[in-house]
Amino acid sequence: MPHNQDPCAQPTLLHPDQALEQLLAQVEATQDTELVTLNHAINRILAEDLSSSIDLPPFDNSAMDGYAFRYADLESTQTSTTLTLVGSSFAGHPFHGKAQPNSCIRIMTGAPVPAGYDTVQMQESTQAQGDLITIEHPHKLGANVRKRGEELLAGTKVLHRGITIRAAEMGVLATIGISQVRVTRKLKVAFFSTGDELRPVGSELSPGQIYDSNRYSIQGLLSKSHVEWIDLGVISDNKEAIRGAFKEAASLADMVLTSGGVSVGEADFTKQILSEEGQITFWKLAIKPGKPFAFGKIGKAVFCGLPGNPVSSMVTFYKLVLPILHKMQGLKPTTPLFCQATLQTDIRKHPGRVEYQRGVLSRNESGELQVSITGGQGSGMLTSMSLANCFVILEQYQGDLAKGNTVTVEPFNSVLC
Repeated sequence: MPHNQDPCAQPTLLHPDQALEQLLAQVEATQDTELVTLNHAINRILAEDLSSSIDLPPFDNSAMDGYAFRYADLESTQTSTTLTLVGSSFAGHPFHGKAQPNSCIRIMTGAPVPAGYDTVQMQESTQAQGDLITIEHPHKLGANVRKRGEELLAGTKVLHRGITIRAAEMGVLATIGISQVRVTRKLKVAFFSTGDELRPVGSELSPGQIYDSNRYSIQGLLSKSHVEWIDLGVISDNKEAIRGAFKEAASLADMVLTSGGVSVGEADFTKQILSEEGQITFWKLAIKPGKPFAFGKIGKAVFCGLPGNPVSSMVTFYKLVLPILHKMQGLKPTTPLFCQATLQTDIRKHPGRVEYQRGVLSRNESGELQVSITGGQGSGMLTSMSLANCFVILEQYQGDLAKGNTVTVEPFNSVLC
């Protein structure tokens, strides 16, 4: 990794896709794992492949409330057959008798289908008169019976390392009887803001002061990224205070994240201290909003420096930092979901950078996808992110676009939704 590289030495802007490829090559997945109980496994990342120790389902069971019987007892020349009711099978209370010719049992959804019975007819297609049950003939042998092992057999790999445990995976783990699961250790990300102009929310602003909004956006992004975040607050424009904050952050976390202080010509101490305390490369990216980005190491921690403008900070986090976190977490790489939509507004764009304009994706009355821009697209207009549900992606050398053109759209994933 180049050390103390001057961004002015990189006159050519780097395409964000190329930048991401280079960034990901410089980080490794954590090997630290921990064992957690199933009720604490939600949103954690599975650290090992898991196989089932049982068949699913573990026994033949009914897919309907109705009656179980022997298909061979149906009268082939009739559309219905009357059978004698000899018992019942309920979930947790199976039938223990033997299957008799021309007999049936009452059965509930999920209850075991006893040996000898092979077919179930739903209750709505039967008529009961005492112990005599008239059953409309089903279409085939085995109708409405879930066979043992039809979902998977014991020994089958059911969940793979590197997936996020969601509600469905929680259910799968419970279904195969797993009460504890090994997951990747949660990453720790420390972040702070610098600047004497920043004031806490709820306080009065003096001339030239602004509220510290980026720290709250970053906190929200990190919370949705399922990491453990450490907020070190606002650090004053004091060289040694900033140096101390970087050292403290690096000692506490796997990643140190800041916003601002990484642009060409920044008149603060951040870049100087980064050069002294870390191995940092300053990047100029062909991305809008964005462009300045810093990456490297401070101590053992990965460092990512976001641009200071609020929208630029969020976009570069989403497109660059989030994939880095995913790799460090051990998540399997995924490709973002893209779709094509018809543009509902004119777009102004200068060739030279990939633009991620904020948009609202919807369907028209014909069910076709359409997208409109959320008004002003300035990098300081944070409301454009609040109103949006997608990015309209305009390629590097694309110019202006008129309403009615087809554009590429990237719907927000769960981190921005």
